[in-house]
Order: sequence, then C-alpha cells, then structure tokens
Amino acid sequence: MKATHSDPTVQPVPASVVATVDAADVTLSNPRWAVLALGANLGNRLETLQGALDALGDTPGLRVKAVSPVYETEPWGVAPDSQPSYLNAVALVKTTLPPSSLLERAQAVEEAFHRVREERWGARTLDVDIIAYADVVSEDPVLTLPHPRAHERAFVLAPWHDVDPEAQLPGRGTVAALLDALGREGVTPRVDLELRLPE
Repeated sequence: MKATHSDPTVQPVPASVVATVDAADVTLSNPRWAVLALGANLGNRLETLQGALDALGDTPGLRVKAVSPVYETEPWGVAPDSQPSYLNAVALVKTTLPPSSLLERAQAVEEAFHRVREERWGARTLDVDIIAYADVVSEDPVLTLPHPRAHERAFVLAPWHDVDPEAQLPGRGTVAALLDALGREGVTPRVDLELRLPE
C-alpha cells in the first residue's frame, strides 16, 4: 500500500502559517511588551550587543520582536574623553516573565559578558536596562519602572523612537516629544553597523 502524506506531522508547514502563528505569539500566554536598552563600550561592542540579543532571544517566555538601529554615543555622567564611546540600541520584546524575572535575566546576560559593577557609570562590556514594562509604574528600589532616567537620555530615546515612533514613556509623555526637548547631541547614528533579530 502506497504511503500517503496526509499526516500533518510530516508535511512542511507553509511559511505563511509560520508567520501567522509567530504574529499571534500563541506560545506566550498573555505577553507584555517591554523595552530594553543595550549598551557597550569595552571590547567588540557590536559583537557583544548581538550576543546579548541572541541570549535574550534564547530566554523561555521572551521573544525579541524588534531591534533599533545602532548609535554611537558619548559616555553619560562622566568627564569627557574619560571612557571609550558606547554603542547603544533598543530592543522591543514580548514576554510572559514578570518584571523581577526579566531583571534577573537581563543581569544574567550582563554577567555572561563579564559585566563588572564596581563604579557607577563606569565603563562596561555590556549594559542591559529595562526601560519600560507595559504600563507598569513602580517605585521599587530594586527595579524602578519606568527607568527613572530614561527621559533624560537621548541614547535611549533616539533608538527607541526609531523602532517605535508612537512610543510613550509612562508618566513622561511621548518619546518623540522627550527626544525633541533633549536634542541629539552626542548621539550619532552608525548606519554602517546593524543588529539582527535572534533566529
């Protein structure tokens, strides 16, 4: 008897079906949007940022849905020329992890890239900050949401605006208006560099 191929488990799934399923995020139950800022100013900065994105993409209950263009920025909060410049980007993720677990994962990714926390605003191989988590507003000192200084950091607002022009920073207004007020001094697009979404 000739074998038939009606068994759906042996047929390739059409790309259109894969795209529909992915868009629906059916593997994530009641996911929330979160905004993560990535930065690095030591070592191979672009490779580190891509590695961080890939590590985040490997996290159960988290999908990286968009990543911004790359910017080169002056270090924030330190004397001019006292540190190498940063590469910065913003990732939009959908996740079922609560904020505390997302923070643990972000810190684990930093540690995997040998992040050392010895001095505030010190140079670092990798920084992964949670900028916003859905519309959550929290004064928890372990994880203040949204990030308490995001509204004054063009290196966060510029890439965030690129990847989500309609974005709102809870309690502060639109990212576009905040960025207009700050300006883009010291924040340079690196059109020669690109980050890709995790596969």
